[in-house]
Amino acid sequence: MADYETIRFERTGDLATITLNRPERLNACAPAMAEEIFNAIRDIGDARALLIKGEGRAFCSGADLSGGRGSRTSTTAGDGSFTVLQQSYNPMIASLWNLPIPVVTAVNGPAAGIGCSIALAGDFVLAGKSGYFLQAFVNIGLVPDGGSSWILPRLAGLAQATRMMMLGERIHGEEAERIGLIYKCVEDDALAAEAQAIAERLAAGPTVALSRMKANIRGALQCDLSTALMMEAQGQRIAGSSEDAAEGGKSFLEKRKPVFKGR
Repeated sequence: MADYETIRFERTGDLATITLNRPERLNACAPAMAEEIFNAIRDIGDARALLIKGEGRAFCSGADLSGGRGSRTSTTAGDGSFTVLQQSYNPMIASLWNLPIPVVTAVNGPAAGIGCSIALAGDFVLAGKSGYFLQAFVNIGLVPDGGSSWILPRLAGLAQATRMMMLGERIHGEEAERIGLIYKCVEDDALAAEAQAIAERLAAGPTVALSRMKANIRGALQCDLSTALMMEAQGQRIAGSSEDAAEGGKSFLEKRKPVFKGR
């Protein structure tokens, strides 16, 4: 497993964990961090779930605008901005969104800009009550990126997505849950344990079926009913041929809890 400078990448059993690890910068995401997240996902191997969290007081405060090495300050205008998005941030977001295993994100403090996009790429997004989601680009005359214009309307609807992007308002954890932006808001001191528990539950689940569910859910956002029905039928054929499906049927008949192996 590779060494990383801006994140921690760990594997415990079937669960992989990425911790954004620049607490002194509120985990601001420089291009180097985006590239390390991308590389960690490539290193994920046969893990059956992924948990993403932030070290310290923040999940991720956005792109690094500090002007230091690997920051985005020199690339915020014109062709430079286009290049850094295409080379660093966009591949990272696409790899997260397309990861076939379940992803859980735990938002403590701000998830702003690209940090908001990373957080919302999770299948299960949990936030502490002090956590919040922010698209602040309008305040500096820029356009939301990191897939925001694609993700936000699909999660919270057109009106709330427009509000977030054009008014740059913070959406705190409780409101984020209420408007359907995230799965769940919890007390701050319960966030780590709840996110860990659901990630471990998913990592112990029927991985083939979960993968097909994820593909069908996201595919159905962009297709008609007939196509969705066909995706479900194909997914059922794949999942139904798995060892875990056989175990599920056997455990049902034997009236016991199934033990899934991810195969």
